[in-house]
Amino acid sequence: METLAEKKVGKIVADNFKTAKVFTKYGIDFCCKGAIPLQEACEKNSVSLNQILSELSQALKEEEASNYKDFNLSELIDHIILTHHQYVENTIPPLKAYLLKLATVHGDRHPELLEIRDLFLEAADALTVHMKKEELILFPYIKAMEEADRSHFTLSAPHFGHVKNPIHMMEEDHDSEGERFRIISQLSDTYSTPADGCQTYRVAYAMLKEFEEDLHTHIHLENNILFPKAIALFEKLNA
Repeated sequence: METLAEKKVGKIVADNFKTAKVFTKYGIDFCCKGAIPLQEACEKNSVSLNQILSELSQALKEEEASNYKDFNLSELIDHIILTHHQYVENTIPPLKAYLLKLATVHGDRHPELLEIRDLFLEAADALTVHMKKEELILFPYIKAMEEADRSHFTLSAPHFGHVKNPIHMMEEDHDSEGERFRIISQLSDTYSTPADGCQTYRVAYAMLKEFEEDLHTHIHLENNILFPKAIALFEKLNA
């Protein structure tokens, strides 16, 4: 029987989202880099496996607020759009404004702000396009598959072939954004406001930190729960 140490990080979080806070605390990526065993993840991040196992054990005892793996595909898609896509759309404009102001006011003393600004602007544009692709192409097809399975009718073949094809493209986008925010986190010293930082500085960094945390949850729900279920359903319908 597979032990917790041998279980993939993404699967641990997919089975119980309460465990995400433990991985976030120790900087272990459970979304883009979640396809490795816990023991390997601990080694890569120089974290004590025993300490992680102890904290995971405690987290697993807590009541699960939202058991996402029990959502059907349509429910999960609606949750992703209404919670995470909406959050990204609402947060991008004010965060852009804060970062542009910071780069102008503090960029001479803190040149890392210029790179953080540019990286976030790139992320904002990429995520906007990415989410529209999901909302207009991939998500409607996944919902159609679920309806076809429920109503027992044959679904027309999609123009993209196997559903793995657009999913792979979305996962590549996720990897790119995960890496982009890892760089932002490093440049900002894990969102630590310097001694000469103003209130705008503190607010912008707090928003960036929250944005990255939301992105991790967002990507996790897609990579580790929605996409594997969608692939399994596609193969069931086309068996």
